[in-house]
Amino acid sequence: MKKSVIIALAATTFAISCKKNPITNRRQAQFFPESKMIGMSATAYGDFLTENQGNLLPQTDPRAARVTAIGNKMAAAVTSYMNEIGHPELIEGFDRQYNTVEDPTINAWCMPGGRIVFYTGILELTASDDEIAVIMGHEIAHAVAGHGNERMSQSTLAQGITSVTGFLAMLDSAPGLGKAILLQSVGVGSQLGMLKFGRKHESESDEMGLIFMNRAGYDPYSAVTFWTKMSQQGGEKQPELLSTHPSDERRIADIQEKLIEMETTGEINSTKK
Repeated sequence: MKKSVIIALAATTFAISCKKNPITNRRQAQFFPESKMIGMSATAYGDFLTENQGNLLPQTDPRAARVTAIGNKMAAAVTSYMNEIGHPELIEGFDRQYNTVEDPTINAWCMPGGRIVFYTGILELTASDDEIAVIMGHEIAHAVAGHGNERMSQSTLAQGITSVTGFLAMLDSAPGLGKAILLQSVGVGSQLGMLKFGRKHESESDEMGLIFMNRAGYDPYSAVTFWTKMSQQGGEKQPELLSTHPSDERRIADIQEKLIEMETTGEINSTKK
């Protein structure tokens, strides 16, 4: 297909599929039905659990139980908030699951539909439930905002595929590639590093995560402490959770700015500092 035709089709598809995040007001292109993303994610999540069965912590393990308890509390708050702002459709079909993997990797992720994995490596950096809620809120925000859908949409366009039908055809002919694109689009990791979440997605998830954790009763000011701690990891291999994120200074400044905004609107009380 000629490049000019691909560009024209992509522009048309973008215009048709452009949506607006009701929390941040950012416009984004999502080509795929979210129900399709959730279905694909359910399969991929099941595969991940099977492949990592030997390292999964049972819910009797205090670390796994803690992640699940915080996740459930966050989920209830997110559901209440989305109903309150009149956008329950953004979490329609969510099947929230929480698993913790014994692995030193400093990372956590959430697939479309609310299926979450924490690695013990990142739990070791947290000093409180509030800091775990910072991570949980950030990852849940990726799912609520449809960032995986947006990244998959961008990646399919980059390969010259301009329709859902074309993408599904690719899945049939190369299911391994399709799964790799999905996993990388939600931040699980693969060889397709170009598909990791971009800085706009990360900043948006920071902002939404603060709202979610605050609604769940956790201290949003702990986000500054946690991300400062993350910025000090460095070394030869940067934590996956920081790989494409905003610079440390910019991220913390943005979070502090959002906290001031939330104080001004009365969403939080500055005495929590």
